[in-house]
This record gives sequence, C-alpha cells and structure tokens, in this order.
Amino acid sequence: MGKLYDELTEEIEFDHGMHACMDCGTCTALCAAAEFYDYSPREVMDIVQSQDDDKIRELISSNKIWYCGQCLSCKPRCPRGNNPGAVVLALRRLSVKTGLFAESEKGRQQLLAKRLFGDNMMNRGYTLLPTNPVPSHFPELGKDWEYYHNHLAEMREWWGVPVDLENSPGSARIIPEKDMEELRAIYKATGAVDLMNAVEDGMAKKLGGKEEVEKFWKNWQDTVDTRNYKIKGGKSK
Repeated sequence: MGKLYDELTEEIEFDHGMHACMDCGTCTALCAAAEFYDYSPREVMDIVQSQDDDKIRELISSNKIWYCGQCLSCKPRCPRGNNPGAVVLALRRLSVKTGLFAESEKGRQQLLAKRLFGDNMMNRGYTLLPTNPVPSHFPELGKDWEYYHNHLAEMREWWGVPVDLENSPGSARIIPEKDMEELRAIYKATGAVDLMNAVEDGMAKKLGGKEEVEKFWKNWQDTVDTRNYKIKGGKSK
C-alpha cells in the first residue's frame, strides 16, 4: 500500500465505488468508451486493487481515466456491486490534486472545463450559457444555430426569455448576487474551488507559467483542438 493509494481511499467516490472486484470483465464488455478508446474499466479496477503507487501514478498521468463518459452502465451490472465510474471520478480528483492530470492531452482539457463550466458557475450560476457554443466550434449544428447565435438577443426577446435580466424566465437570466454568494460558499466549502485552482496551478507548472497557459487557452479557442499546442521541451502524451 502506498501514499497515492491511501489518498485515493479518502475520496468518497472510492468508498462508494470499490468493494470487491473479482475481475469478471462485465464492466468492460458493456462499456461504450471501451469500444472506441484504449480503455478498460476492468484494467482500472485491477490497477487500483493492486494498491501499487507506481501503477496508480502511471494511470492518473495518462489519458485513460478521462475516456470514461460517466454513463454508469457498469454500476447496475456489476455482480459484486462495484461502480467503476465512481472509482474513475476518484482517480480524476486525485489526478487534479497531484497535478498529474497535466501530463496527458486529455487531462489538460480540464482547463477548458474549468474556464467554461467552472467559471460560468462561479460568475453566472450556470455551467453553459447560450453564447458559449460558437458556430465555428460546432459546424455540425448548421446554419440554424449560426443564425440563432448571431441574433440571440432579439430572438430570445421574441420568445419571451430575454438575456441578462435578473430573475427573468429561461437559462440566460441574471441570478441575484445574494444567491450567487450562497452558491460560491457551497463550492468553497465542498472543495470545488480548490480543485478549480489546482487545475490552473497544475497547468502553469506543466507548461512553464501562466503566460503559457493563456497561449494554450488561446490556441484551443482558435483551433478547437488541444493537440495543436506543443509543450516546450517535451512531447504531448
């Protein structure tokens, strides 16, 4: 048993998800992510059960823990009542806390999640705003979405769900500051703010400073592909 494993066992998702895996492979057989990626929930459970810090470190430094789509199809079908999806969540938290998430290309995408969903929650109380899905990032949404995006304010006014009015109908309303303060207090008390800060700090450490983090962010905004950012002095996993 090692230090990383000990830290992992302190995560509530680990307590909910890991009971007594018998390595039957049912989770991998029905896993949607395993069909498309180099990913196996059974392998994840095996590594965690080994309690081997070197193997756990390699796992949380890799892309693998970020392939899980959290559909939780594995949970109701496990004959021993395990929840591999919850174990993956615990591994992701450990990866962020240790900064090892920044070692993998998929892990570095946590910066995008933090700056979109996380910052939206802290500033507006929503994970996604109508203005976020930019047409150039989502060409599959077609011309209708492009028109809506370019005429958002007038269309939502016409629908009766105006943008940026306090307590108006719809998901683009302004939430009163008193309620936002309560939401931020919850995020602070539950450790979510610490995790979001750990993402920024981990990226700065990996990329060589906050200026490089901004370049990474700008590169994604321009190209919609984190693989286009080249890490100085090293290869992107």
